[in-house]
Amino acid sequence: MRFQHIEYLSALLAIPLLILLFLWVLQWKKKVKKKIGDQELVDQLVRNYSPFKFMVKFLLALVAILGIILGAANLQKKGGVENVSRAGVDVMLVLDVSKSMLAQDIKPSRLDKAKQFLLRLLDKLENDRVGLVLFAGRAYMQMPLSSDLSAARMYIQTAGPDVVPTQGTVIADALQMANNAFNNSTHKFKAIVLISDGEDHDPDALKTAKRLAEDGVMISTIGIGSPEGSTITDPVTRESKKDENGQIVISKLNEAELSQIADATNGIYIRLDNLDDALITLTQRLDGIEKRALTEADYVSYKSFFQWFLGAALLLILIEFFLPERRKIFSKVGS
Repeated sequence: MRFQHIEYLSALLAIPLLILLFLWVLQWKKKVKKKIGDQELVDQLVRNYSPFKFMVKFLLALVAILGIILGAANLQKKGGVENVSRAGVDVMLVLDVSKSMLAQDIKPSRLDKAKQFLLRLLDKLENDRVGLVLFAGRAYMQMPLSSDLSAARMYIQTAGPDVVPTQGTVIADALQMANNAFNNSTHKFKAIVLISDGEDHDPDALKTAKRLAEDGVMISTIGIGSPEGSTITDPVTRESKKDENGQIVISKLNEAELSQIADATNGIYIRLDNLDDALITLTQRLDGIEKRALTEADYVSYKSFFQWFLGAALLLILIEFFLPERRKIFSKVGS
């Protein structure tokens, strides 16, 4: 037997404190009765009060509290041992964090929308291993392949242009870094999800994608932005970004390059207009990848008994609630 949440048992320290409080209340009641006045008159006024029922109600409430604490701690009995294996694929997320991703032709911004998409995507990858590469003018391995999706969420939430101070869009370097995270002794079970506006054409990106396809990597690309483009607002100065000639920069989605990268690796290109539709399309594509056993472990099952403690506590609370504190007084009727 064991308690699943042993930390809740610390609340048992409140039980002796409640008992001491109850005893103090009893003494206080006696002192008050003495201070009121004539003892016979006081006894007559409170003749229907039952100290026994008052104590019973307290004990019922006390045991109910004990049941709630034990129910929350969840007493468990050890069951059988099962061998559990988890099948999935290795997915590297490659996120563009260049300043062009701050453009607001997609609300609230391209980068914020991309992060929303990736966070939603993680909910669909519970059985997979996930890694994260951030890139702008350089590529950074933010998180190697791991089953720790909570860490991946944290890294995605904090991603921004300040993480990669060198500006630009080196898609080829980012794809190669993602590929280095895979076990390249096998040509299966590997996928890259690249999310970018594709701006600053990288001449080596398509060549790198074709080389990764030979290693068995499928690259799906997510285009974010609009073909018409948008200005880029500096988050500090709140002014529009300008080029070296003083002209306001218009950042546009480069769908052609992103689509070519996906086609070269048997992946899929998706323009991120609707989060739900994009998620469905991408997860269907990822589900088509052959999976392998990523982990295998012995799992011990336990039978829980919390419902018995909580049920008993509820019953005791109902009894305490309907049990009157006063006793019935039957007066003699004379003729």
